[in-house]
Amino acid sequence: MARFCVYLGSRSGEHPDFRQAATALGTAIAEHGHTLVYGGARIGLMGELANATLDAGGEVIGVMPDHLVEREQAHFGLTELIRVPDMHARKATMAANADAFMALPGGIGTLEELFEIWTWGYLGLHEKPLGVLNVQDFYSPLLTFLDSTVSHGFLNTPTRDMLLDAATPDALLDALEARLQG
Repeated sequence: MARFCVYLGSRSGEHPDFRQAATALGTAIAEHGHTLVYGGARIGLMGELANATLDAGGEVIGVMPDHLVEREQAHFGLTELIRVPDMHARKATMAANADAFMALPGGIGTLEELFEIWTWGYLGLHEKPLGVLNVQDFYSPLLTFLDSTVSHGFLNTPTRDMLLDAATPDALLDALEARLQG
């Protein structure tokens, strides 16, 4: 089965749907027989996702730089917690351990990780599918902006089409699984 790398907030956000989506996604990942790869925290949406995956019998690999173990409150109940020296090693390790990528709501770190892995795909460094979970239309303004980069000639349509989006965890997981099989 596949390993899904999920980028998401170490905070929970203001809307309860964010936590519910993280929990539903974690459960679905486990029920589909997949492994979760994520940033390794036990707090915020990160903790909700990891706990739901574990509670549903799934495997969870966390990746966390040494300097964030205390700050982001590392989750020591994971299947595996990989400690790395820095953020560059974290992103590379997460990417190397993943077959597909998802972003749930989060802040600048989530966006940075999403855009870096998308750029790596654009540059031909991987052919792994990626998408965003658009809970409560969180990503709608970004998706509209990305569509405008196409219409203004700064992004081509095939590159824009690499980034999938869905409103529910099951729909996003199904879309990414279809890309993995096709």
